[in-house]
Amino acid sequence: MVPSRTGRYRATILVGMAAGKGGNTPSKEAKAAAKAARKQASKERRQQLWQAFQMQRKEDKLLLPLMIGAFVGVTVLFLVVGLIFGLQWFLLPIGLLLGALAAFILFGRRVQKNVYAKAEGQAGAAAWVLDNLQGKWRVTPGVAATTQLDAVHRVIGLPGVVLVAEGSPQRVKSLLAQEKKKVSRLVGDTPIYDVVIGNEGDQVPLKELQRYLTKLPRNIDAKRMDLIEGRLAALATRGGPALPKGPLPAGAKMKGVQRSIRRR
Repeated sequence: MVPSRTGRYRATILVGMAAGKGGNTPSKEAKAAAKAARKQASKERRQQLWQAFQMQRKEDKLLLPLMIGAFVGVTVLFLVVGLIFGLQWFLLPIGLLLGALAAFILFGRRVQKNVYAKAEGQAGAAAWVLDNLQGKWRVTPGVAATTQLDAVHRVIGLPGVVLVAEGSPQRVKSLLAQEKKKVSRLVGDTPIYDVVIGNEGDQVPLKELQRYLTKLPRNIDAKRMDLIEGRLAALATRGGPALPKGPLPAGAKMKGVQRSIRRR
């Protein structure tokens, strides 16, 4: 489930508009509207979490037992420690809070694992993962591609330039080499990393892609990133294959997609 960003900014926009009209102090109406927007955004997030929970519960029979076990286990642990030291009424509320947190974290990880399992092997899956990166990353999907929906995506970050390839290992290797050659002409001594998504040899599994990127060393700063991004903008593919913005549904027919690509 992907939260809507509309509610997240609505309150700030309303307050800013009111401040622009009536000085630096927002009006009572604007404050009330902003409060209502924040309340609505919070309600939307709760609904999305509940929907995600219901969907995951239907597919994952172990979800509820594991969440209950995590909650009860952490709570009992704090209660026992509290009984030993005579602090049970102090540690019990802490155990309840931490137990709920443990259950929620477990739920999030099970959902994430399920999502990655469904996306793995589908065209556009790596682009989807990159699009959800957190932090100072500049992602350009589909800088090189084939009509078979093999693709190379470019990521600029503090480590330097990362080229992420997905598709047939035999085909993407040549794509990756060509793109790396193009990039190296413009970025000077900035490090260039290349990654092939997969589960064999030196490939990086889809579910490990974000972790792999965050563990790369920091080699450049934000100014250097801006400079590199400007130089590489000229390498944008003109009239290249249109790639899906996310994983294609399992079993989807590819003939129509490939036909529309060839027409470009």
